[in-house]
Amino acid sequence: MSEPRIVIRKAQEEDCESLLELIKELAIFEKAPQEVSVTLEHFKASGFSSNPVWWALVACVIDPETQEEKIIGMALYYIRYSTWKGQRMYLEDIIVTEAWRSKGIGRMLMSQLIFEAKQKNLPAIMWQVLDWNTEAIKFYKRYNAVFDDEWLNVTLHINS
Repeated sequence: MSEPRIVIRKAQEEDCESLLELIKELAIFEKAPQEVSVTLEHFKASGFSSNPVWWALVACVIDPETQEEKIIGMALYYIRYSTWKGQRMYLEDIIVTEAWRSKGIGRMLMSQLIFEAKQKNLPAIMWQVLDWNTEAIKFYKRYNAVFDDEWLNVTLHINS
């Protein structure tokens, strides 16, 4: 029996439901499931309108028998601007569903993300990681990522 094949590809609009499921899984892992309030409609429009604000790569497992694919991971990013440094890729989320972790999927996503940044002539990728997420921190250290202990996260909620 053949092994399932893993492919990394750009996300398509029809992937959005699966991406939201991964986002909800991540929120549960990060102990904040109640924080996910984005609707499927808003999520789709934000990524697939004429002016998208995010892009994503998806990791899919291809069933060797049926050739059906199932999304098992994603890396969602956008372009941010630094007045000091110019454009940077901002990695909002990278997640591999629990059953597929520790199988090299995260490395595959990160490699493709680095390739995307190079293709877009972006000199850096930035992201956040929770200080208690030791497995993610170990993963990022393999890439010689620089951790910053000086800056604090700040959010200002605007009521409509």
